[in-house]
Amino acid sequence: MAASYARLTVAALVLIALTPTFPQSSVSASSVGKFVDETINSHKIVIFSKTYCPYCKRAKALFKELKQVPHVVELDEREDGSKIQDVLINIVGRRTVPQVFVNGQHLGGSDDTAASYESGHLHKLLGIKSEGHDDL
Repeated sequence: MAASYARLTVAALVLIALTPTFPQSSVSASSVGKFVDETINSHKIVIFSKTYCPYCKRAKALFKELKQVPHVVELDEREDGSKIQDVLINIVGRRTVPQVFVNGQHLGGSDDTAASYESGHLHKLLGIKSEGHDDL
């Protein structure tokens, strides 16, 4: 009995291994990864966002207050938005939005961005004068 179960298991694994896989959409994971990488590295400020997300609105408002214009990728307006979030989880360990990048470096989400703003660290990253914050 155990031998036939083992043969059945091996046969099932072989069938799974030999089954051709087809992409679920016309957008390949590598092209999405390339898009994310190029976006992060070609803009001073990048926010991966969703239009209806209050945390995303908060992060965008902080940059507006600083008179900085981020490059915003609204994931809910893109066909590949879910795939972009899959790539982000591999980069930053989170699928949530917003995800903010400054000078190619991950800053974090809404709370991280707000804390960086309050501490004056965000001003330093952007190379702008921090009014009301002590320079550390």
